[in-house]
Amino acid sequence: MSIDSRTRITGLIGHPVEHSLSPAMHNSAYEHLGLNYCYIALPVHPDSLTRAIEGIRALSFRGVNVTVPHKEMVIRSLEEVDDEALFIGAVNTVVNNDGRLKGYNTDGRGFIRSLEEENIHYKDKRIIVLGTGGAARAVCYYLAKEASELYLYDIDIEKARSLVSDLSDLGGKVFQAESTEKAADADIIINATPLGLRPTDPIPINEGLMAPDMKVIDLIYWDTPLLVAAKDAGCTVMNGLGMLLWQGALAFELWTGKSAPVDVMKNALVSGLASK
Repeated sequence: MSIDSRTRITGLIGHPVEHSLSPAMHNSAYEHLGLNYCYIALPVHPDSLTRAIEGIRALSFRGVNVTVPHKEMVIRSLEEVDDEALFIGAVNTVVNNDGRLKGYNTDGRGFIRSLEEENIHYKDKRIIVLGTGGAARAVCYYLAKEASELYLYDIDIEKARSLVSDLSDLGGKVFQAESTEKAADADIIINATPLGLRPTDPIPINEGLMAPDMKVIDLIYWDTPLLVAAKDAGCTVMNGLGMLLWQGALAFELWTGKSAPVDVMKNALVSGLASK
């Protein structure tokens, strides 16, 4: 990859970002298509977020991805925010159009594309989502409109109640689950909690609730203890690698105006994950 004065810079802002697979994914796509773009990971402390956004304008970055802990706070620094991102309350992609910054959230669409790629049918299904944070809000934005019943569970009862109320405005049947036991009635179980990031984490539901006809999905992008237990129970399982891939592909298309080379990006992700 050759970098010169005409190179369009994209990147990732967050704290931390050292673990990110996004640079490998995006740079492999730019190289494959012969685009004079470059993607870099930029650690930005929360105290420096406003100045970092000003730097994107001043340095004419084409755009950035945004990760924790900045997805919510970045909104106040943007001129425009897509309706979907406003509902979710979080931005994961910023596009710079001649100094005017617009925020998007590609997580929910990326999740739906990953389901479709794996032939996991979600329309008219009973679904339970564990956790009601930003990732859950993104995926539920789409699931609420399509599921026959959508149940939300969080140990923070008020947080779950608030999301149920917000999603009810979109239509569909959305309910608050009083406990994880409701997973026994679901066609699809989705873990949107941090449980599984560490090998010592407990799984978020009782293993006995899972049955062979269920689909069990974890938004963490490797096979967590939950997915291992679900496999043992005979369930169809999916991790979050596909969501990471497709949210990145959608961001790529917003920045470049070109179709993302998804297979190239996927290979880069798989290789990067294996090396870690």
